[in-house]
This record gives sequence, C-alpha cells and structure tokens, in this order.
Amino acid sequence: MRIVSLLPSATEIAYALGLGDDLVGVTHECDWPPEAAGLRCVSTSALPAAATPAEVDDLVSASIRGGEPIYRLDHSAIRELQPDLVLTQDLCAVCAVPAGHVTEALSLLGSPAEVVSLDPGSLGEVLDCLLQVGRVTGTLPRARAVVDGLKARLAAVAAAVARLPRPRTFALEWSDPPFNAGHWVPEMIELAGGESVLGSPGTPSVRVTWEQIAEAIPEVVVFMPCGYGLEAAAREAEGLLDRPELAGVTSLFAVDASSYFSRPGPRLVDGVEVLASALHPDVCPPDVRRLLRVKRG
Repeated sequence: MRIVSLLPSATEIAYALGLGDDLVGVTHECDWPPEAAGLRCVSTSALPAAATPAEVDDLVSASIRGGEPIYRLDHSAIRELQPDLVLTQDLCAVCAVPAGHVTEALSLLGSPAEVVSLDPGSLGEVLDCLLQVGRVTGTLPRARAVVDGLKARLAAVAAAVARLPRPRTFALEWSDPPFNAGHWVPEMIELAGGESVLGSPGTPSVRVTWEQIAEAIPEVVVFMPCGYGLEAAAREAEGLLDRPELAGVTSLFAVDASSYFSRPGPRLVDGVEVLASALHPDVCPPDVRRLLRVKRG
C-alpha cells in the first residue's frame, strides 16, 4: 500500500502501526519520527516563517473568511506518487488540507486513492483514529496493542493523581489574541490532576479576552501555542510574565505544543504525563526535555 499523509499526527500514527515503509509522501510539518522528514513533501504553507502571532491570526482569519487557503497540495507530487490511501482531516481548516479539497484534487488528477479523514474531538477519539487507520491498512491487531499500551499509561497517571488537590489550570493556545486550548486538551488537564478553566472537553478552541482569563482565577497557566516547539514557546512565554491579568498565577509553564498537545496522535499521552509532572511534580517528576518552567511563585 502506498500511503500519503497530509497530517503530522497521521504520519505519527502510521509509524506507530509499523507503516513507515508504506509512507511515500508527507507534509512539510511531518517531523516525527525524524525519518519522516526524509519523505517526499506534498504540501506547502502560505504562512510566512517570521510572522508574529498577531500576523498569523490575521492570515488565518482571512483564510477562514474565504481567502487564500493556508495549505496547498503539490498536485505534481501526488500524481507521481500514485497513492492508494491518503490520510487527512476536516477538523481544522488551518491545520492541514481538508479532506474535501483532497478528494477534489484526486478527482482532477484521475487518482483512485481512498481518502480517510481523521477528525477526533477527544482523547478517546484520538485513540479510535489509530484503530481506524489499523482497519484500512490491515494492521488492526497492532493498532489494538498500541492503543492498549496508551490506555495503560493514562490509567497510571490518573491513579497517581487521584487523591491530590486539583489546581485551577488554564491552557493558553495562542497569545495575540489569546485563545483557550480546546478539543482534547481540557480532558488532558483533568486526567493529569488539574481543573480545566475556560475550556470544555470536546469543544473547539475559541478566542477569549485577558479579562476573562483574569476572572477565571487560574492558579496555573500552561502556554501551548499551536505549531510551536518548546524553545519558541518559551521565548514568547517570557513576555507573558508582564501581563497584569496573570499576576495572581502561581505557575506559568511553556510546553512543546507541536509534539505533545496540538497534534491528535499517540504523543498526546506523553502530553498528559507532561501536564501531570507540571501540576504534581512530587508525584510525577518533571521531564526537562519536554517541559519548561517559566515562573514559579
């Protein structure tokens, strides 16, 4: 089977299921595992590399209103690769090429490839996506084994924090303008032993105001800017220390959002472990490779 992945999380799922040799094309953002970066790139982004958070928000908002799409398919590459299966999504129009656009492009190219859209809204649905890919690729037994292992890790975290105080925790997905982190992130916070504020499990991220954040009285803020790695998030988080609305926050953390929070793949379980180590370091020791403490009261 020749597989093209148009979603970093789908690429991670494919490798988790032992399908690395079947992958023939990925996106410019598919960087895990590292060998994925050596595959043929079949998409490009219109976002400037040096854009500020406010500029990115303007470009994304314009795209949602009917402007130029953020991601574009390389039709020539798709034609040359002749995939049997294309993994994509419809969950977020600014996260990857939507499934509808892919189907239209394949039709124009005369490609018979099957298009599978992975659109989880919760942590459980993320695990279901592994099973979904397992079914269409004939790797369902391995998918079940991987999911069982991930569930066991989540259960271990939940057991470790079960009787501990639950700090009020706000996940900040973007800083200018501020957005909360939605979908699976509030559930991740709850599993890690926190009380999620300004976020409901299974609902999309939404724009909030700094005043709303202050009124929610969070004890902990976890800065997880979508698309950012740890170092970039940490640099931007330094500026948040001056926000008067966060003056009462006990702890502010920057995390590797791209690896452990933004992408709905197997490493969200690592993200739960990272959150637990931030909220309850005495029970879940911090992993300094994936978690950076910016401020502690």
